[in-house]
Amino acid sequence: MSDVFTLRGPIKKDRPAPASRSVARKSLDGAELGTVDLEPTIFGIEPNMAVMHQVVKAQLAAKRAGTQSTKTRKEVRGGGKKPFNQKGTGGARQGTIRAPHYPGGGIALGPKPRKYDQKTPKKMIRLALYSALSDRAALERVALVDGFGDWSEPKTKEAVKSLNALGLEGKILVVLSRDDAVAFSSFRNLMNVKTIDAGEVNAYDVLDSDWVLFTDATLPIAKENS
Repeated sequence: MSDVFTLRGPIKKDRPAPASRSVARKSLDGAELGTVDLEPTIFGIEPNMAVMHQVVKAQLAAKRAGTQSTKTRKEVRGGGKKPFNQKGTGGARQGTIRAPHYPGGGIALGPKPRKYDQKTPKKMIRLALYSALSDRAALERVALVDGFGDWSEPKTKEAVKSLNALGLEGKILVVLSRDDAVAFSSFRNLMNVKTIDAGEVNAYDVLDSDWVLFTDATLPIAKENS
């Protein structure tokens, strides 16, 4: 048989190579300390909109309490006695006044407590996060500081001063390490700032922020065998 008629599987779409991007490394007073190359596989991929949508939707669904509840006809109070005789009234027969069509009766097919969690593969969660970080890096909305070690005590005034020196405006996501307890206390009173542990960074919080601020200790790097 000719090769023309040979069946072939679907050709995988060629993915563009990760882009090389960099970010200015600054101190808390806004002075530039150099330039750092961002990891291309984290900050330079083409954002996958479909995966980001699905992961963010699942994350928002997991936040739902799911505690809404209504009472069925067997759970409402009263209605144990037959309201009137079966025959002789000229009306439809009724067994209880707590049926759904009566005022004060039970709710038919009403909501009950449930979980809204959606199962999302770990690779999809990671791809959504990398897509969100790449989107912010492409918009030059990623900032980097050397650290918050100079702060000896919590001061919200110092936090505001540093953000102004860095030129960060709007909603800011500050990624901290476990050693940045003083920085956490300094930023937590600011309405436009959200602090998050480096191990808990997710696609929703990145997309919900105008800027993402990292330190030398929290800037993501590629992991071996990942």
